Amino acid sequence: MKITTAGAVRWLVELEPTAADLMNRHLASAREWFPHQYVPWTLGRDFDGPLDGRSWHPDQSVLSPAVRSALVVNLLTEDNLPGYHWTIGAQTSRDGAWGAWLHRWTAEEDRHAGSIRAYLHAARAVDPIALERARMAQLGIGAVPEPAGVLGVVAYAAVQELATRVSHRNTGRLSGDPVCERLLARIAQDENLHMVFYRELLRAALELSPDPVLAVLDGTVRDFAMPGQGMPGFARMAAEVAVAGVYDLRVHHDEVLVPLVRSLRLFELTGLGPVGERARDRLAEHLERLDTRAARFVERRDQALAARARRGAPAPAVPAPASPASPSGRTGAA
Repeated sequence: MKITTAGAVRWLVELEPTAADLMNRHLASAREWFPHQYVPWTLGRDFDGPLDGRSWHPDQSVLSPAVRSALVVNLLTEDNLPGYHWTIGAQTSRDGAWGAWLHRWTAEEDRHAGSIRAYLHAARAVDPIALERARMAQLGIGAVPEPAGVLGVVAYAAVQELATRVSHRNTGRLSGDPVCERLLARIAQDENLHMVFYRELLRAALELSPDPVLAVLDGTVRDFAMPGQGMPGFARMAAEVAVAGVYDLRVHHDEVLVPLVRSLRLFELTGLGPVGERARDRLAEHLERLDTRAARFVERRDQALAARARRGAPAPAVPAPASPASPSGRTGAA
């Protein structure tokens, strides 16, 4: 449902000049790239089916199970683009600078799913049938985050875009495949520019009225969940991704939340009212608790991996704590 509250209109109007400036800055910073140039087409072979090719088998993939899971999670997250477009458009606007950004952002994001899927198929990295079934299930559920209002969208997107950038970058770095790493590094560059747009909108909003912005940001950070949580098999894949160090509580704290808080200089703001002070205190307490939980998880993981190395045993099942990457789910496509 389209929002019409006076508060929403106020933020749309007051932030639109900043959105226009940031849109122009984005267009000046973004570099054109072509997904087909990043896909290893020469590795491609016909699959079984109408073309009577070779069926997929795990032995055909050069990637570890954890990296395969990370790629599936990343791809299915990107596949939900129609839902994200609708959500952002419903809470902001499809006109003016807001609309121009929404359409540009959508066009850039659309490249990500297409290029990752093409890589996975050409490199035979994952089971293509399970992957397609997971895509159909994911989009059929229609589960996407629904942050409330203009500030909710901006705050959530600032965190989520940075988290996505880090996840893509770490997946590529740990893949052991230079082609995969190059593709995901290029996608991460897009995600970084998207994060900058939303982060700087947050900064402008803080300058206008810090108390309500801090309240929304505090709630967003404490309740944050990655947008792929409704996908089939998410719990299992998220646990594998966490154990591998692609994305876990330590990464979420150190590489997403802390850099964002520092960039916005939230703990240096002055002139806050009671609402802003309480929100900032809650945020500080949340970061401290998260840091403690992350340290415990890393310690348990390191102990389990060391025990595994001593035994020469398969990778251990390290319990991943409740986090932005570990809710419940069903077996999936990796």
